[in-house]
Amino acid sequence: MQYRDFGKIDWKVSALGFGAMRLPILEGDSSKINDPLAIQMIRYAIDHGVNYVDSAYGYHRGNSEVVVGKALRDGYREKVRVATKMPVFLINSQEDMDHCFNEQLQKFQVEKIDFYLLHGLSKDRWPRIKDLGVFTWAEKKKSEGKIGYLGFSFHDEFSLFKEIVDSYKWDFCQIQYNYMDENFQAGVKGLKYAASKGMGVVIMEPIAGGRLAITPPPEILALWNSAKIKRKPPEWALQWVWNQPEVSLALSGMSNMDHVIENVASAERSGVNHLTEEELSLISKVSQKYRELGPIGCTGCRYCMPCPNGVSIPEIFGYYNEYFAKDRDNSVRQRYKKSFKPEQYAKNCIKCGKCEELCPQHLQIRDLLRTAGQTLESER
Repeated sequence: MQYRDFGKIDWKVSALGFGAMRLPILEGDSSKINDPLAIQMIRYAIDHGVNYVDSAYGYHRGNSEVVVGKALRDGYREKVRVATKMPVFLINSQEDMDHCFNEQLQKFQVEKIDFYLLHGLSKDRWPRIKDLGVFTWAEKKKSEGKIGYLGFSFHDEFSLFKEIVDSYKWDFCQIQYNYMDENFQAGVKGLKYAASKGMGVVIMEPIAGGRLAITPPPEILALWNSAKIKRKPPEWALQWVWNQPEVSLALSGMSNMDHVIENVASAERSGVNHLTEEELSLISKVSQKYRELGPIGCTGCRYCMPCPNGVSIPEIFGYYNEYFAKDRDNSVRQRYKKSFKPEQYAKNCIKCGKCEELCPQHLQIRDLLRTAGQTLESER
């Protein structure tokens, strides 16, 4: 495993972090984690050098932290540092902060959270959580030895990101960043700005929620095949992130053992300024070609779920992206229709807008569902 600086913190972090947002599930229900497999995957990663495991209060409808806690038994807790997040969208007082934090300690079965983040700060959430005195609360937890380092995760514009960074002496932050999102949200400007302040920078969605991992269309496959060094699409995405010196680590939300094995091996091959100018130019060409194909920018985070009317929002967008990435392959439409019950189709969206209020990508989900439904559900 390769290890990297984590801002000004005197500790080396593994290039790959285990993101516990997409653990393997049972019966298609995100709340029902396949515990034995998830534990096996997390422990494999740790056994191969991963020393940062990331979760959050709401992942897998509250069950992610429980399973991570189980995986960290039997001596594994001493091998890693744990990161999780305060659900700021549920917080209305410092008493709420205490309640959620104590619940998280109990779920993990730990006495300390090494890296604690304010989850998904945005223009709406930031002023409210700040006014509730979150910094006073966090400093108290630090002094009690219950929080090691304080950070935040972010889904909004760069100007707000800069404001938040400048408001407090943060230890680290977590931003969405990949070769398709170089100038989206905090983007490369945010990455460099946070690093210049001595903050560790954790990258989420380095493979764009899996969009950059699916079998690419012929035009993009031809570009990848022109490279001197052959890599699978997800490794190209990860290596692009790791190539940048400001990046502390890349989180990957892995849902099967093959993902873990491949990503660990990829991390072992990573390095700063490791890619050639020719390879960076190739990735830029791939990015442009993907933009021409017009995929929806859904990362599959599932914050929009459950839909009040039962629509399978992230799965629909996944099929829609795959359909265009595979040059409008009709077999994708056929698989789409076999994968869902009729009540889960996009056409059942009642346009209540609740999903859009929760989407960290600020997608116009109602309009996109209409487009996806017209494309994938129409009879031809």
